[in-house]
Amino acid sequence: MNKVLLKCTFAAALGGLLFGYDTVIINGAMLDLVKYFQLSPALQGWTVSSALIGCILGTILIGKPGDIYGSKRLLQLLAILFLASSVGCGLATNISVFIIFRFIGGLAIGGASVLCPVYISEISPPKHRGVLAGTFQLAIVTGILLSLISNYLLLNIGDQNWRWMLFSGALPAVAFFLMLLVIRTSPRWLVKMGRIAEAKKNIEDLSSHEIDTEQTILDIQESINIENASARINLFKKPYRKITFIGIFVGIFSQLTGIGVVFYYSSQIFSIAGFSSDSSMIQSVILGVTNLIFTLIAMTIIDKVGRKKLLLFGQLGMVFVLGFFAYGLLTGDIRGYWLVGLLVAYIAFFAASQGVVIWVLLSEMFPNVIRSRGASIGSFANWVVSASLNFLFPIVIGFFGVTQAAQQKGMSYAFIFLAITTFIGFVYLKKYIIETKGKTLEQIEKEVLY
Repeated sequence: MNKVLLKCTFAAALGGLLFGYDTVIINGAMLDLVKYFQLSPALQGWTVSSALIGCILGTILIGKPGDIYGSKRLLQLLAILFLASSVGCGLATNISVFIIFRFIGGLAIGGASVLCPVYISEISPPKHRGVLAGTFQLAIVTGILLSLISNYLLLNIGDQNWRWMLFSGALPAVAFFLMLLVIRTSPRWLVKMGRIAEAKKNIEDLSSHEIDTEQTILDIQESINIENASARINLFKKPYRKITFIGIFVGIFSQLTGIGVVFYYSSQIFSIAGFSSDSSMIQSVILGVTNLIFTLIAMTIIDKVGRKKLLLFGQLGMVFVLGFFAYGLLTGDIRGYWLVGLLVAYIAFFAASQGVVIWVLLSEMFPNVIRSRGASIGSFANWVVSASLNFLFPIVIGFFGVTQAAQQKGMSYAFIFLAITTFIGFVYLKKYIIETKGKTLEQIEKEVLY
């Protein structure tokens, strides 16, 4: 891998870092936001989920402009939206303004979740595509960890420390924009636009002249023809209907484990469980570190252990941990750092299974002709459930009352629900997911369709 390829991959991965950073930065700010703006449980849920609504729209709306203008230009626009969101949220004088700019950040996150991995895939030589594509997920996890560390470091700098937490997202947004000024345009987009000479030069520079440029151009043209043909296929008719619904439920059950709730509300979860603000924040950082470590572990063993085994092991582990956590909150028999240990175990199980496996599955399980559309609809289902859960979580807790005991009771019922849905997910995935380890995409296609 040469410097040109690494530079372009790093620049696109910064979009993943901002993805993770901007989605989770609300975690540390929320306790003070609730006090500053006097938020009701419903407004609290909307403040968090507004970004996720933006994500949903961003994933839907970015495709056509990306085809017309190319990933490079669109990513530059997204970098500007990331910057505007950070500054706008930090300067917000009322909750309506805050939500508007949070929504704008969500649009950028949704767009980046589509364009960044696509760009990395399009510039990567085949022998390096796996490891380079994995950098996007690694960047997301790193962004989550950095946002939690940033929240902890900015916790005690003043009465309105939440503003500085939101401002902090401007730094990686500026870095993202500057890096995008020097990256190469995707060869695939250049071929699509008929700019063959430019495409050949970029292929040669990105691959250090190690691949057959002419054959690569022909392969890209064939891929574009397949993509054009797929637009006429109805995903909800045979023989694609079954695998389409499996892809949707893979996305749904990934979020029904409650991972978004834990990362967006971990500071509040620990606070309700009886920890101080400082302790809640440092424990959230521990969750972020755990997430990073076990993501790296999963990336190293997924091709050895297999997707399905890893997925089912993690799913079942989360069922028990979520159940014990709910029991501890409801009865008080499990307290203090035992509760922290349970959430650390939960994050470990998720990161080592769903966190990595879902995106690998969505990229592998669909037949070639509908792969991009199938992966998109699975990702869309994931975002919709995430937005719904994160909107409802504070409402459910608030329904039981405002005292700590009442909120603990409400939170215990929420985690009982998540344990049940995670178990249902285990049963569904065990029945319908096939093992894709070591199989070509063509072999997988035959299994899922016939």
